Amino acid sequence: AGRVYCNIEDKSEVAVIDTTKHQVVVREPLAPGTEPTGMAFDKAHHRLFVGCSNKLMTMLDTETGKVVATVPIGAGVDACAFDDSTQLAFASCGDGTTTIAKEETPEKLTVVQTLRTERGARTMALDPQTHRIYLPTAKFQPPPTPSPGTSPSRPTIVPNTLKLLVYGPADATR
Repeated sequence: AGRVYCNIEDKSEVAVIDTTKHQVVVREPLAPGTEPTGMAFDKAHHRLFVGCSNKLMTMLDTETGKVVATVPIGAGVDACAFDDSTQLAFASCGDGTTTIAKEETPEKLTVVQTLRTERGARTMALDPQTHRIYLPTAKFQPPPTPSPGTSPSRPTIVPNTLKLLVYGPADATR
């Protein structure tokens, strides 16, 4: 209690903020994970699941500040979620995959499924009562060719193609 975790992408760290003092009390490295994005918390076991841009999900022990496990995930991770009752951690990725990993023990994380979703379905919400995950996506136009010396821009969404993908325990065989 009394802590907030904030990803520091350019440093590949998580800043731990004391909510009473309103200050960063420690910065935890996520190596071998780099450029952290989405995060989810297992309060019972003090584990922080962090989706990293180098296609890893790290499991950080928030009491010791050590990464205790990693699993491979897809490219373009954006969100993570953790279901307390099933002990499943999710990492949704823009490449059209969502990795589902089981926290077997507080030190062991095992991939149980790589769910095929759709390209761009990287934002995610979890309903802990139904155990369903929700991923919005749409169709995309081809990205424009970048000018020399500039980064490629994101593709444009095709109008009127937004949809919501819903997956639950019955979809475990996909």
